[in-house]
Amino acid sequence: RMRPEDAADVDGWRRRGREKVFECLGTPPPAPASFAPVVVAEEDRGAYTARRVVFNVSAWERVPALLLVPKGPGPFPAVLGLHDHGAHFSIGKEKVVRPLADDRKTMKDAEEWVGKCYGGRFFGDALAARGHVVLAVDALFWGERGRAEGVSYEAQQELGANLLQLGMTWTGVVAWDDLRSVDFLATLPEVDPARIAAAGLSMGCHRTWMLCALSDRVAAGAAICWMGTTEALSQPGNNQTRGQSAFSMLVPGLRNWLDYPDVASLACPKPMLFYNGDQDTLFPVKGVEDAWAVLQNAWSLAGAPERLETRMWSVPHEFNVEMQEAAFAWLDAQLKR
Repeated sequence: RMRPEDAADVDGWRRRGREKVFECLGTPPPAPASFAPVVVAEEDRGAYTARRVVFNVSAWERVPALLLVPKGPGPFPAVLGLHDHGAHFSIGKEKVVRPLADDRKTMKDAEEWVGKCYGGRFFGDALAARGHVVLAVDALFWGERGRAEGVSYEAQQELGANLLQLGMTWTGVVAWDDLRSVDFLATLPEVDPARIAAAGLSMGCHRTWMLCALSDRVAAGAAICWMGTTEALSQPGNNQTRGQSAFSMLVPGLRNWLDYPDVASLACPKPMLFYNGDQDTLFPVKGVEDAWAVLQNAWSLAGAPERLETRMWSVPHEFNVEMQEAAFAWLDAQLKR
């Protein structure tokens, strides 16, 4: 295992660790020649404006996204809002940002989902009301990037397996899309490129710490309810052992070099927040605490233990309003200095 305490210096360990992650993620989709964004709809939401935009996330794909921009003089800090998995594929970005009013079909779906997982609040809209630009994009297989034939639970393994045949990984496609979404955010005149963060629940949490580990452009991350050791997450019955949904977060061979918290630790010494719930059956408490010990060791070795925040909440697998308020106050402290 590649561990920072075994390396001559933390920066060298981070560089080699990042190279190993990219190697295991497989071949990336080709980069776009330009993002070529177009705003196709807009809605006034009081303190901020909601826009439906379309941009090139790769040379292969042009994707729709939801963008929230505060009113007033910018540039503003920004957050890439990363949606969850939830085995709920009909929406993606709309789990983070309220759909535009004319999207009646999606609205009901989205309101029911945020009622279940987010305390009834679209966390992207809450961040925009606090003065952050927010971008939310569907990951491959969710929302408007689902299968034309219709998305089914069983089709996850088909997608994962077929990408492996091409020397790619589903996790890698998601990671590259998130990296390019951050690059797109940084080009917007309303955004301060030095103050971009990421935040998400569940798979959105996995995406958050993966993105923070792989990109120096992301200044901070709020990672909610996805952390544990391989030992804890390889127990019989755990989602990571059952195929299907696991393919969206599976990186072949990487565990031979870096455990989950090792990858997340590549984000050090940037400010990172990790929340988990002690009633979350997907992530056993012992595994979370063992993983946090790895994180704490890395941030300490990097000379910045105060930049890492870990907190166990008495909740199941969710990102409720109280958790959001605490996480957003922390994000404000990192991005509004």
